[in-house]
Amino acid sequence: MADEAGPAGQAGQAKTPGDPGLDEAIAAGGQQTPEGAHMAWIGLGANLGDAIATLQAAVRDLTQADGVSAVTVSRFFRTAPIDSSGPPYINAAARVITTLSPLALLDTLQRIENTHGRERPYRNAPRTLDLDLLLFDDVVLDTPRLVIPHPRMHERAFVLAPLTDLDPALRLPQGDVASLLRQCAAQDVEAI
Repeated sequence: MADEAGPAGQAGQAKTPGDPGLDEAIAAGGQQTPEGAHMAWIGLGANLGDAIATLQAAVRDLTQADGVSAVTVSRFFRTAPIDSSGPPYINAAARVITTLSPLALLDTLQRIENTHGRERPYRNAPRTLDLDLLLFDDVVLDTPRLVIPHPRMHERAFVLAPLTDLDPALRLPQGDVASLLRQCAAQDVEAI
């Protein structure tokens, strides 16, 4: 079984952009999970304040969260807002190993957002931090609080580019992330 933490070290430590060995960690991160654990994929974004520092802090918070044992993070990407306003976003994706249920993981993500000043004044408002649960194993869930797989991720380069960075062969219901990203070529995405 591949060690999800890869060269980052012990489980629970994150490999974040700017750390030595990130490419090796991404290449080494397997798709297997320990018994009783789940693999989840999370989209990260911010466009208010020091977005890079906020995303790095959110990743640290995620690695320290109860029920999360390994976190592997994509490179960061600068993206134009879609269906939103404000300055460009900084986006990333994380692959996590967790023993939490989908709704418990969502609760954890929302606590981290709130810690970093997330407010929800209106739909698609600019934000200090946005953490979206994109995928959770092969679970399909449609509740008032949570829909997985995330219903619009296959149309958004700001989600697909970081997912492709982590695993270009990752499959969504609509196809593999690398092919879907090519279909979003008109959307402005730049690795930073």
